[in-house]
Amino acid sequence: MTKHPTRRGVTAGLALGTLAIPGLGIAAARAQAKPIKIALIAPLSGPWARQGQLMRMGAEMALEEINQKGGIQKLGGAKLELVVADAGDSTEKAKNAAQRLLSQEPDLVGGTGAWLSSFTLSVTEVTERAQLPWLTLSYSDAITNRGFKFVFQTSPTADHQAAETIPTVLKLAEAATGKRPKTIGIIQDNTASPVSFGKQLRDGGLDKAGLKAVVDQVFTPPLSDATPLVDKVRSAKPDFLMLLTSAMPDCKLILEKLDEFKLGKGKIPLIGNGAPFGSPELLKTIGPELLEGLLFSVADWPMKGQEEFIERFKKRTGEPWLTQDSLTAYGDVWIFKEALERAGAADKLKVAEAIRGLNLTEGPAAACFPGPIKFDEKGRRVDVPMIFAQWQKGVPITVYPTDRAQAEPFWLKA
Repeated sequence: MTKHPTRRGVTAGLALGTLAIPGLGIAAARAQAKPIKIALIAPLSGPWARQGQLMRMGAEMALEEINQKGGIQKLGGAKLELVVADAGDSTEKAKNAAQRLLSQEPDLVGGTGAWLSSFTLSVTEVTERAQLPWLTLSYSDAITNRGFKFVFQTSPTADHQAAETIPTVLKLAEAATGKRPKTIGIIQDNTASPVSFGKQLRDGGLDKAGLKAVVDQVFTPPLSDATPLVDKVRSAKPDFLMLLTSAMPDCKLILEKLDEFKLGKGKIPLIGNGAPFGSPELLKTIGPELLEGLLFSVADWPMKGQEEFIERFKKRTGEPWLTQDSLTAYGDVWIFKEALERAGAADKLKVAEAIRGLNLTEGPAAACFPGPIKFDEKGRRVDVPMIFAQWQKGVPITVYPTDRAQAEPFWLKA
């Protein structure tokens, strides 16, 4: 009776046959390497759509560069493929987008995005159950306070940003004017990141800084009329105004109302937090005069030493400048590239383990973020310095930390 070869024997024989021809094994492996899929979930519709579009630009630029340079070397030159889903304008839509994406793309090895912290909290409930490693620039402390093992926060948390922002602002004001501010106004929305930031201020941050909140207003976005908020600022006249708003249209409405009430153009120093305060649309809609001097803390912003990359991005996209959204999405894709090379497999669990072991201080991924690419047991990056950008002559440029700054900061005087 003739014995048929087993499936294992046939596979082994084919492999040996391929290797018998010099060079053919490597060539075949490269030709047959399956694309490696990475997800991007971002708001591509609704009030946060512009930020999602910017994220997509950065991620696609990184993907193109990695693939042009040979893909993932340890995986036979496999190319990266970006699978994009729209988070929309609500936490429910963001969560549904994540569920659909994971159902349709079971071979994903990781993902990035969600942008708004509230969306990220919903999306990562889904990705965590699927054990899919997820990188996010969202700020809320709650994202990495839940004991999750597959969520990695590339930004400093909102709590940390609040703790660093106020002392830095006070030092800058005192150095410029000789006087330390005593009162603050706060206008914020009730999405997750501003809530985390504001909580730190109200739970002792302001007392520690010797500041009294003479205006403290919270609203639900989108904002339809900024008059009641700004009217309180006009009455109380704080030494400076802290704006914690997550959507660019809301920033625009508040700034325009401040100008209408004669509080703009240097009448009151303005401090923001987050990428929307550096949006090109602000310049288009309200002009450079109203923006001049506006200072904002942010997780990431173009810095000294990135000039060549900034020019490449502008040429590729037609954008007037690089923002946090494109910069960090670009960096996140490069982090996955590094993790895949170290993992040596298109396996989400091995990729997650590789991310946990990263300590990058050089290369394209590290160049996109201040401080090393290294995560603690919660999934938070360690040793991350704060960045401040300021509108100067129609462009938001980095002014802190001093070793990465593109210009000197200044404090507006009434």
